[in-house]
Amino acid sequence: MSANIYPWQQAAWQQLQTLRSRMPHAILFHGAAGTGKSHFIEAFAQSLLCEAVLPDGHACGQCASCGWFLQANHPDYRRVRPEALEDELPAEGEEGEGETKKAAKSSKTPSREIKIEQIRNLADFMNISTHRQGLRVVVLYPAEALNLPASNALLKTLEEPPPGTVFLLASNSLDRLLPTILSRCRKFALPMPTHAQALAWLKEQGVPDADSWLREQGGAPLTALAQSEGGNREELELLLQMLARPAVESALRVADKLQKLPLSTQVSCLQRWLYDVFSYKLAGNIRYYPRYQKELAQLADKIHVSRLLALIKRANERRAVADHPLSPKLFLEDMLLDYAASCA
Repeated sequence: MSANIYPWQQAAWQQLQTLRSRMPHAILFHGAAGTGKSHFIEAFAQSLLCEAVLPDGHACGQCASCGWFLQANHPDYRRVRPEALEDELPAEGEEGEGETKKAAKSSKTPSREIKIEQIRNLADFMNISTHRQGLRVVVLYPAEALNLPASNALLKTLEEPPPGTVFLLASNSLDRLLPTILSRCRKFALPMPTHAQALAWLKEQGVPDADSWLREQGGAPLTALAQSEGGNREELELLLQMLARPAVESALRVADKLQKLPLSTQVSCLQRWLYDVFSYKLAGNIRYYPRYQKELAQLADKIHVSRLLALIKRANERRAVADHPLSPKLFLEDMLLDYAASCA
């Protein structure tokens, strides 16, 4: 079976096939997070290496090349991504390797950056002949995880690409990439699914309350699925109820009950909530939490726009450090008390 793409990517897949006749040396796929870009480029990588490509451009899933690809040991394929993703999302056929890596790295936090060593390690791979007399494919995502030394090392390779090598990159945020890297890649936009498409897919996955999850994640179906599987619905509802009826006493009580919920999840929830308050205040629109329309409208009417903008700014600053706070408990208490006091 070949790698799959999602229903909302079918038109983009057909459009992509027009590039096959004159394949660029580097394609940068870009679009919103949580919409399946990495799955899409993995499927395209498999099809580029397949020895019996189907008429629609998909890999056959049956040839020797597809077998190696699905077992994650194709000699003409390399995947580059942060260590943290290797631990969190082992690819098919890599389960044992993933566990070994996790055990080896247990003494330190896995990096969320793509490092220069990972780019340099591609040198030997790109300087030897391909094993099947076809293309050599490098998949890299998310491209914005490249730190500056790694970006510069990749840039040198893209400036003088080895023959027969195709780079497939994916990015959630083009403005975080070096302009010189952007200029050396063929950019290819991947679509955001419509609400109906994403909702239908989530229901097929058996997600309860799929509409709420989808709206809360800004229409990104894969993020909505991941959040729904996290088992944090009760904790998130507790947080939302506190945001809907802010008070200093409830802020401290709720902070004590939410110690196990990831801080990054809670800060993101606050960011979306404040966006809805701001959006309703300016235009009467609610994007993320329509079921809290009454409470959002009351807050929007009550809070001054300058105080709201200051809250949004501080929430953004907190999100930047939420993965590594000095004291998680104090971080959470400070965030919720700040919100409650600002909305008083």
